[in-house]
Amino acid sequence: MSHQTAPVCQDGSELREEIIRTCLLLRDRLGYFVGTWGNISVRVEDGLLVTPSRMGYDALTPEDLVVVGWEGGVVRGRRVPTSEMELHRQVLRKRPDLGALVHSHSPWASVCACAHRSIPVLTDDMAEVIGGEVRCAPHVPAGRHGELAKATAETIGPDACAVLLGNHGVVAGGRDLAEAVVACQFVEKSAMILIQAEALGGARPIAEDAWREERDRYLNKYGRPEDLAGII
Repeated sequence: MSHQTAPVCQDGSELREEIIRTCLLLRDRLGYFVGTWGNISVRVEDGLLVTPSRMGYDALTPEDLVVVGWEGGVVRGRRVPTSEMELHRQVLRKRPDLGALVHSHSPWASVCACAHRSIPVLTDDMAEVIGGEVRCAPHVPAGRHGELAKATAETIGPDACAVLLGNHGVVAGGRDLAEAVVACQFVEKSAMILIQAEALGGARPIAEDAWREERDRYLNKYGRPEDLAGII
């Protein structure tokens, strides 16, 4: 499976406003953010643009977002970056194919995280957008930011663009922020399917060769003329 390097976004008011709108979407429409629990990062020219710590999303302005350098430390911004900034930094450093991350506490995925239950590839859309089993990292107590980041980066692996955090929540990424939000939705859907399928005797995952084929198609052919080769 070929992985391409994610595009780097230009840090500016348009991107910052998109991040704020996405925070409100994740809280108000999807219910994946609660209170100030949930954060976002986007890969920019000189680091990662992240949401600030302990600020209500309604009060956020573009100037409140913070740029953190790849070696750590604030590059631009007047606020304290999200307390889970290190998690974002380490995952994005490990996965250059991801341009944005969303850390949420969506309900069904959190059930799996509390059960330390990884989510296998169950549907075609999960295969395409997530690209592999969503593994569960071990629980790390709140405040141990370095340990949480290390566990998350080690667990996500090279294939899936999402990872569960034991007894905590979920991190999902994409080539851009819009795709990262869609990835969050498919992780949540897949977690619900996994849990509900237990009543029918358990879910039957898609075979690895099949989900790898579907992921490759999504990344490299979907929406392009070559996806229809031999059909029209």
